[in-house]
Parts: sequence; structure tokens; C-alpha cells
Amino acid sequence: MDKRYFLQASAVIVGTALLSKYIYNNQESEAMTTSNSGFEITKPEEEWRTILTPEQFRVLRKHGTERPYTSPLDKEYDNGTYYCAACELPLFTSDTKFNSGTGWPSFFNPIEGAIAITVDRSLFMTRTEVHCSRCGGHLGHVFDDGPAPTGKRYCMNGVSLKFTPA
Repeated sequence: MDKRYFLQASAVIVGTALLSKYIYNNQESEAMTTSNSGFEITKPEEEWRTILTPEQFRVLRKHGTERPYTSPLDKEYDNGTYYCAACELPLFTSDTKFNSGTGWPSFFNPIEGAIAITVDRSLFMTRTEVHCSRCGGHLGHVFDDGPAPTGKRYCMNGVSLKFTPA
């Protein structure tokens, strides 16, 4: 075994060990939101599939992300309330919605007690994932680049939400 081979093999082993936390944490995060523990509303996966559209199921139950600029809720600015598409828990009000320019509906403040957060280490980055506090459905992520007064940008998947005008 020559020195070059040893260094290459060592780099692969060390790199795999460092990156494994990102690969495995994503699987743990997915298990958390698709499990039936810790939430007021729990259903088997088969039942969620009958209640939700295929795209809603992919986003809400499997941590998917809709394509940007595809949700009509991104440009919805009427007065009303945004609900979880899976369990209809009120999540956001229209007076906290703003145009972030990202292509997803964005809010600066949720309704108190409506959301839960977890750490998402998928895609080689660390983000704060937002879930419905009642059913555990994946809604999107929250970032620290939003407007006053909170400075937060709750960047939500439109298929995770239902809008009801006031």
C-alpha cells in the first residue's frame, strides 16, 4: 500500500463519518413527522394517503418541497386564515403574510401554539423545520431574514395550507 492510496482511503473514511450525520438525521426527522407519537391527531400512513392529494402527502408526511412559484397561495393577499391542509388547525393569519419574493407563501408570525419546530440537517445544511403542532405535518422552514417585528420568515409550502377568507 503506497502513501497516496492510504491518504485517499483515509479522506474517504473521514468524509463519510462527517457527512453521515446529515444523511441519518434526515431519516430520523422523516420518521418523527410520519410517526403516530406525540401529536393530538394520529393516523396510519394509508389513511393520510386517502385524505391528502399525492402532492400534499409528499410534502406534509414525507418532508417534500413544492416547486417555487407554483402555489396560488403565494400571491393570496385577501383577509383570512391559513389552516393546516391535513388537520385544519389554524396556523397563520393574513395580517402576518408578506411577499418574500421566494416563491412560497411567507409569514412573519404564526398563531400562538400552532406550530412545532425541529432541526433539519438534510441537503448538507442545518435549517429549522416547521410542523403543525396538532398532526406533525411538514409545513416548511423558518429563517431569520423576515420583516419586523419578529425578523422571522416562515417559508411555507402552499400545498400544506388551506386558505379561508374572512
